[in-house]
Amino acid sequence: MARGRPLIAPSPNTFNMTVKETNPKDRIGIRKVPMSGLPAPVLMECGLVKLHGDLKYGAYNWRHAGVRSSVYFDAVMRHLNAWWEGEDIDPDSGEHHIAHAITGLAVLRDSQLFGNCTDDRPKPHTSGWIQELNERAAAMMDKSNNTQPIK
Repeated sequence: MARGRPLIAPSPNTFNMTVKETNPKDRIGIRKVPMSGLPAPVLMECGLVKLHGDLKYGAYNWRHAGVRSSVYFDAVMRHLNAWWEGEDIDPDSGEHHIAHAITGLAVLRDSQLFGNCTDDRPKPHTSGWIQELNERAAAMMDKSNNTQPIK
């Protein structure tokens, strides 16, 4: 589809000829995993982070050696915490901390799909613990006389 043109073709009378409502490829393509919704600039930043990792550790090293979940969780959290505390750019790579976090999660997930991820997470907590704590937080806010947003 050309930029700005509708998916549905104009009526046959517009050009005085018979046209299909849509390209047959469209009918098949729209039922596949949509990649167009992923922001290209972010994906390209992740590509730069991946290049940095390839140069440092070797391309697709995790597929050869596998990964431990805790190592990638820790790395992702360090990048998110650095960003949260005001540091946008990773000093080692020169790339954005959020791009590092996304790339780390992508590698972790790929390793899970590849079947060589060592799941060393702790024993899981009981189901529903987050919802319970969120309800306690909401009750605490409801009980408080503070009408200002918490930040």
